Amino acid sequence: MANQKGNIQEYISEKTREILVGRLSSEKFRGFLKENTRKVETMFTYYHCALMEVETKFKVLNEELSLSRDHTPIETIKTRLKSMDSLVEKVERCGVGFSVESIMENINDIAGIRIICSFQDDIYSLVDSFLGQDDITLIEKKDYIANPKENGYRSLHLIVSVPIYLEKQKRDMKVEVQFRTIAMDFWASLEHKIKYKKDIPESKSTKLVNELKLCADITADLDRKMQEIRQELAEV
Repeated sequence: MANQKGNIQEYISEKTREILVGRLSSEKFRGFLKENTRKVETMFTYYHCALMEVETKFKVLNEELSLSRDHTPIETIKTRLKSMDSLVEKVERCGVGFSVESIMENINDIAGIRIICSFQDDIYSLVDSFLGQDDITLIEKKDYIANPKENGYRSLHLIVSVPIYLEKQKRDMKVEVQFRTIAMDFWASLEHKIKYKKDIPESKSTKLVNELKLCADITADLDRKMQEIRQELAEV
């Protein structure tokens, strides 16, 4: 997940240039975007505002929770808006209608934020505190820490709705929130690079998949051991 660009207007301008120079593969989608450039710009701006709201919530939680423990629970916060190419691919794959309203209704991960923690129990503590806030609505929760994917992937995913307050209105926006430990994030980053690397021979691909699964088991053991050491230190 790439970090969100610092200037939302630069990001929107880049997306608009992609539309106009024809980088997008779908003629139908490209035509829709050319006719709805302003609405698409507005949509991305709303999602950017939602990311700022959620990021601020976690920064505040991090400060507060650091007062009651010997460390800050959050190591890193990363935000991103979905790239236009990824959005096109998902809209077409999911059969979503070609309208801004349909995209916002059916695509849940246009805005994403990743919370990286040192310890696994920090993740669950943050999730409980975050979901306990009265302006956060939980839409979906998937716990791949308690129930890892077959390939070894571990993370906790939330889809939430958060209000943004505009000049003359309030809008509820959906944001995907992912929680990982440092070890989980390191593994997932490598898995992502291998997954999208082209021209890997089948024999090597199978070998890498097996090695990644072994590494996933090792990182899970590391997280458990680090948690045990931390608990022992707390009891001293």
